[in-house]
Amino acid sequence: MNYFSSDFKLGILGGGQLGKMLLSETRKFDIQTYVLDPSDEAPCKIACNQFFQGSLMDFETVYNFGKQVDILTFEIELVNLEALERLENEGKKVFPSPKTLKLIQNKGIQKEFYIQNNIPTAPFQKFESLENLKSKIQNLKLPFIWKCTEFGYDGTGVKVVRAIEDLDNLPNVECIAEEMIAFKNELAVIIVRNVSGEVKTYPVVEMEFHPEANQVEYVICPARIDSKVAQKAQEIALQVSGKFNHIGLLAVEMFQTQDDDIIVNEVAPRPHNSGHHTIEASYTSQFENHLRAILNLPLGNCDSKVAGIMVNLVGAENFSGPVVYENIEKIMAIDGVTPHIYGKKETRPFRKMGHVTIVNEDMTEARKIAEEVKNSIRVIA
Repeated sequence: MNYFSSDFKLGILGGGQLGKMLLSETRKFDIQTYVLDPSDEAPCKIACNQFFQGSLMDFETVYNFGKQVDILTFEIELVNLEALERLENEGKKVFPSPKTLKLIQNKGIQKEFYIQNNIPTAPFQKFESLENLKSKIQNLKLPFIWKCTEFGYDGTGVKVVRAIEDLDNLPNVECIAEEMIAFKNELAVIIVRNVSGEVKTYPVVEMEFHPEANQVEYVICPARIDSKVAQKAQEIALQVSGKFNHIGLLAVEMFQTQDDDIIVNEVAPRPHNSGHHTIEASYTSQFENHLRAILNLPLGNCDSKVAGIMVNLVGAENFSGPVVYENIEKIMAIDGVTPHIYGKKETRPFRKMGHVTIVNEDMTEARKIAEEVKNSIRVIA
């Protein structure tokens, strides 16, 4: 199969910002790009050869879309598994495979997978519904982390439960109650694996979260941790990657405990927020390496050229409507600052609207500039 011929078609399920950044890397190859997304205003629409509007969870829609392309990948896990399985059974190349996605899509199944494979993770209990959890609340130690097992993303579907009243207004769906971990740092490692089995690892990154939105505010690379802890994090990420046997990218999110143990939080089998800095800071971006992996090309160098920090641009509180990026020209006047605007038309509180990368030889200086960027630009309506 020739990935450098004009009739080669790559299909992407999901048309959000991850797909848009992936599409920018496809321009290096002579391939056609097809995208399926439910929104007529998806960020990918302006950047692909063919755009199809339709539900990612509808069997026929996903199946018929997949039949038109040579290789199918996705930028969001919430896609119809049965359609992917049928396409793969009929000989279509789907990366990562439906088998991998099946272990990851449901957080309850994902957590059980860690236990079965001796991968360190926080203790948890799974419940068929919120009502079932409430009936066994006396068995749970407060506080704990509540997570719905499906359809959660970007901080939705996750809540810290400090008192029984915190369960009010949560959906009555399958969920897990996870023990709260006292951690020093939240870390992530992105692993890339191609069809032939070549594997490479990006440096460990450190993530700083917004306390209310449960979203990443800053991604810092390299993580400001001891080299032994970084090595342990990469080893565990490689262990996780090997067990899932994925093709493409796998982002492994982890906690560094007070005792410097590493435990796995969750994974994503696709380009990930914790790798956005790689566009400017690495020899090969996560997006290019995802393409190289699924096309079974040699993987690119994952090393960083320079220290990099990524700042998420999210909708400011109390603003909803047509988006305005206030003070963007101010941050663009700073050396080493690159904004990425995703192209979403409407903003709302905490919606991911873009990100800014800061690169600098000096990590301390990069972090200082990141703070300045965060305090300068506002995403308003």
